[in-house]
Amino acid sequence: MRNRVAVLHGVNLDMLGRRDPGHYGSLSLSELEVQVHRFARELGLEPRFFQTNHEGEFCSELHAVADYADALLLNPGAWTHYSWAIRDALEVSGLPAVEVHLSAVDEREEWRRVSVIRELCLATVQGKGVEGYRDALGLAHEHLAKAAR
Repeated sequence: MRNRVAVLHGVNLDMLGRRDPGHYGSLSLSELEVQVHRFARELGLEPRFFQTNHEGEFCSELHAVADYADALLLNPGAWTHYSWAIRDALEVSGLPAVEVHLSAVDEREEWRRVSVIRELCLATVQGKGVEGYRDALGLAHEHLAKAAR
């Protein structure tokens, strides 16, 4: 079975631990990635992590991701709500993806309720903090297992 999962974090995710813990929790990005790595290994998945605050770099990573991953977990941060460039790059990647958000974006400000990538994703997991990544990995794992049959 294919088991490589890229976990791509976008703008301001490197500020976890410093951002509003009521929405984002208290873990730093490094601590979050340790947890996600553990969740992935429990499922037999091999995670690879990427974070940038530069939209073009995020797009370039999406262009290259099919060379090293079989599925994606995406938390583009605020780019989720308006970056048509990231949407197009996700489409170009051709990989199954799960959209993940630490906070419940659909219950926050009106502008956060818009996702330009959602229709390209298998599912969206939001509002579950770090546990949402476990759920998202489970969805990716299920998809990869079905595709392998």
